[in-house]
Amino acid sequence: MRVLSGIQPTGQIHIGNYLGAIKQWLLLQEKNECFFFIADLHSLTIPYQPENLQKNILETAIVYLAAGINPEKSIFFVQSDIKEHTELCWLLNTVAPIGDLERMTQYKEKSRQFKKNINAGLLVYPVLQAADILLYKTEGVPVGKDQVQHIELARTIARKFNQRFGKTFVEPKAVLAKMGAKIMSLNNPKQKMSKSLESQSYISLFEEPGEIKRKVMSAVTDTGKQIKYNPGKKPGISNLLIIYSLFSEKPIKEVEKIFKGKGYAQFKKSLAELLINSLEPFRKKRKELLSREVYVRETLKLGAKRARAIAESTMHDVRQKIGLA
Repeated sequence: MRVLSGIQPTGQIHIGNYLGAIKQWLLLQEKNECFFFIADLHSLTIPYQPENLQKNILETAIVYLAAGINPEKSIFFVQSDIKEHTELCWLLNTVAPIGDLERMTQYKEKSRQFKKNINAGLLVYPVLQAADILLYKTEGVPVGKDQVQHIELARTIARKFNQRFGKTFVEPKAVLAKMGAKIMSLNNPKQKMSKSLESQSYISLFEEPGEIKRKVMSAVTDTGKQIKYNPGKKPGISNLLIIYSLFSEKPIKEVEKIFKGKGYAQFKKSLAELLINSLEPFRKKRKELLSREVYVRETLKLGAKRARAIAESTMHDVRQKIGLA
């Protein structure tokens, strides 16, 4: 299966990103043809500091590599290095239904969050995402639950283009993790963990041990002391149980048995220790890669070369189909 996914070079990469996306990628790259990219063009739709963008791109590349993405098994590149992404996005805009774009949940959320910067990019963001996917004839897209709506739109756009101009694109499918596709905020378990919120809401993949312990111990739980998975009535402890289960690779039922009769404080202490130990290899690998900037940049350059060959082939076909060649 041909697989594609990307992540924006904005802020910290947290354990929610890892559990909901990157961890899947590590498994997928073993048996599939994978494309992983840094979505720098998408990041331009919300307020950012231009002088920091290249630094953030490099740091994000280091994150991918430190987390286990293998450039010998996957094609790993920066989105803006392939001009065909933006070219295809414009062409797909001519078939994308405006009503569908206006109904996108993420567009509504971002519009509320960035009221002073409601730009056209926020509205057509899913069309660029569709271009990212369709450009490489992608079959599977590993995403979190909040992105499934965008994948459905990509399918709609592919279908409309194929109907109008002839069979060109594959209709992609969302690939969801069985659990952990949506990790919630530590200080507000009814809200998705997000790097765009305050730092207390998430744990960075490279968080220092002291900060991990502080954030876990102060994470919101629920009334009562029973450590029981019940997202509806106990969203706080349920979120922490999911995190514990995924990092320990133990079923939630087994974790509940381990901590039966024990209080939240003891459970949190154990969770903090688990995260500190689990994240230590990432911290070490990142430290190593920070001193190998030339290697990281060369890896991205080689990935872009491989991606470009496929993107150019797709666009040659697209231009012919629509009458531009």
